[in-house]
Amino acid sequence: MRTGQSHHFDLGPACLPDVLRQDMRGPDVADLASGLFEDMKSVLRCETGKVMFCPGSGSVAWEAALTNTLNRGDKVLIARHGQVSSRWVEMAQRLGLDVEVIDAAWGAGVPVEEIDARLGKDCRDEIKAVFVTHNDPATGVTSNVAELRRVLDGNFHDALLFVDGTSSIGALDFRTEAWEADLVVTGSEGLMLPSGLGILGVSEKALEASRTANMRRACFDFGDMLKMNADGLLPCAPPIHLLHGLRISLDRIAAEGLDNVIARHKHLAEGVRRGISAWGLSLVAEHHALYSNTVSAIRVPDDVDARDVLRIANDAYNTVFGSGQGPLAGKVFRIGHQGDLNEAMCLTALSIAEMSLYRAGAPLQLGAGVGAAQSWFAGAASGQPTFRIAAE
Repeated sequence: MRTGQSHHFDLGPACLPDVLRQDMRGPDVADLASGLFEDMKSVLRCETGKVMFCPGSGSVAWEAALTNTLNRGDKVLIARHGQVSSRWVEMAQRLGLDVEVIDAAWGAGVPVEEIDARLGKDCRDEIKAVFVTHNDPATGVTSNVAELRRVLDGNFHDALLFVDGTSSIGALDFRTEAWEADLVVTGSEGLMLPSGLGILGVSEKALEASRTANMRRACFDFGDMLKMNADGLLPCAPPIHLLHGLRISLDRIAAEGLDNVIARHKHLAEGVRRGISAWGLSLVAEHHALYSNTVSAIRVPDDVDARDVLRIANDAYNTVFGSGQGPLAGKVFRIGHQGDLNEAMCLTALSIAEMSLYRAGAPLQLGAGVGAAQSWFAGAASGQPTFRIAAE
C-alpha cells in the first residue's frame, strides 16, 4: 500500500492541468471539432493547408501521412539519429517505400550537411520526401528544421518535407509555414493529454500529392477525412474525451500565449540542466545548441545502471522517469519537462532524481542539483528576476 502523491516525470503524456481532468463535457462534437481544426493551426503556426485528426497515437498519424502522399516504391530519405526516426525507417520499409537512410549518432542532430550533399546529387528528383525529427525524446535533441528547409531550397529540390513534432509542438518554437513543412505530425500526449489522438498538419503541396498517391489505406484517407472534417466530423469514432481535452489545452496555450509557453519551457529546462550539471553528469545531446527544452536525457556514471535509478524512483518515491531506449538502455534516464509544469514541479523531479541516483551509487553531493536549479529559478545564476509564469 503506497501513500502520498505519485509523481510522473517521463515525457508523454505531458503533465495534465487539473481543470482538464475535471471538465470532460462540452458542446456538440461537430462544433467542437470544427473549432479545433482551426485553432490547432495557431499552435502549428500555419495559415494555409489543413489540420486532420487520427484517433490513435502519433504513429497512426505517421502512417496516414505516408500512405496518403507517396506511392509504393517511391524513394524517401530519412535522417536516423534516435528512436523516433528508427521507427520511421521500419514503417516506411514495411509500407513498400524505397528507403535511403543517413545515420547520425544518438545525441547528434539531423545531419544537415550530409542531406545537402545527397540532395545535390539527386539531379532527377528521385527522392520524393525527406523525413526529420524536430525533437527526439530518446536523446533530448532538438534539430534545426529551418536549416534543412534552406538546404532543400538551395538545391532547388521539390521533395516533400515530413517533420515529427510529437515532443515539441506546443512547447518549442515550431514554425510549420515558415519552414514550409508539408506533413507535420504530433499527438495528444505532447499537448497535456493522454495518448490517443494523432494530429496532422498538411500543406497544400501535400494535399495535391494525395490526389495521385496510390498506397493502400482504409480508415484514414485524406479525401474521406476532408469531406467529413467539413462538417466537423472524423472518419471513424472520435475519442470525444480527447477532443474536449484538446479544447482546454488549446485554450490554456492561447491564454498564456504561445511565445510565453515556449519561454517558460526554456526557463524550466535550463533549471533542470543546471541541476544535472551540478551532479557532474552530462546529457546525451552533444552540445548546447541541441539541448531539448522538453526532455533531458541524462548519462549516468559508468558504474551505475540507469535501470536501478528508475527502480528506486518508482519503488521509494512513487515517481516515474523515462528509461534509456535502444543503445542507451541502462546508460541513461530521462526527465520530461513538458506541459502544465512550473518551477516547484521541476525541483521535485530533481530532488527525487538526486536521491535515486545517490541510492544507486552515483557519487554526488546531496542538494547540489536542487540548489543549482533554485539559484537559476531565483535569478541568481542569470542576474535576472525570476521568470513569471502566466497567471491563471
